[in-house]
Amino acid sequence: MTELTRLDAAHAAMEAAPEDARARMRFYETLAASELYLLLKSEADGEAIDPEVFELSDHSFVLVFDQEARLASFANRPAPYAALTGRMIASMLAGQGIGLGVNLEVAPSSILIPPEAVDWLAETLGTGPAEIEARVESFTPPKGLPEAFLLALDARLASATGLAPLAYLVGVTYESRAQGHMLGFVDAVPGAEAALAQAVSEALIFSGLEAAALDVAFFAASDRAAAQLATCGLRFDLPQHEAPAPRRAPGSDPAKPPILR
Repeated sequence: MTELTRLDAAHAAMEAAPEDARARMRFYETLAASELYLLLKSEADGEAIDPEVFELSDHSFVLVFDQEARLASFANRPAPYAALTGRMIASMLAGQGIGLGVNLEVAPSSILIPPEAVDWLAETLGTGPAEIEARVESFTPPKGLPEAFLLALDARLASATGLAPLAYLVGVTYESRAQGHMLGFVDAVPGAEAALAQAVSEALIFSGLEAAALDVAFFAASDRAAAQLATCGLRFDLPQHEAPAPRRAPGSDPAKPPILR
């Protein structure tokens, strides 16, 4: 029996509580953050990909699976695919009238996501964080953040494998006297800052707190501020790669998404 995945669990929670908006948002957050295997007509040509498109339930759909084994089980043959995040796939499909068939016939999370829901997901994910500069006066323990957000943040960081070893959530007071909360990443991988900031932004959005603010900052372990974070912050340990991850193409560079043919 195939082990249940994070997407299976999020789908089951959504199905068990169809009126629960948080469970529904959690499913879409998990979908966006997951690496998915997109079924292709043929092997990718450089950065160009040509997905298989199926006509189902009066709409066109491409098919994605959250495990290679599930794609192979569905196709019942060696099949070409592109490994991409749900976020990237939604962005590529937006406005094209194409929906997502997720884990069809091979998993408990089998579901058809119509084109309008794909468009909504792409639009929601398109709201990125803004960059500001401010000088910190002091850090304090975090207070008053909803448990739903803390759970969403923990789940979201669990998918940021290898981007940083850890982060601390703290209260922060700036020299301007403004106060708020900050998530400080320690020793983030160079170039991963934008992806980590986007992940935090999405955790806010999908927990229903898009109007709230959570600042994100990056520190070296040798910084004095990192030691201060450790004394009062809520620590999050991010998962690490057990071995160097192989480079996959297309989609290995988030800044260069594949081109649909």
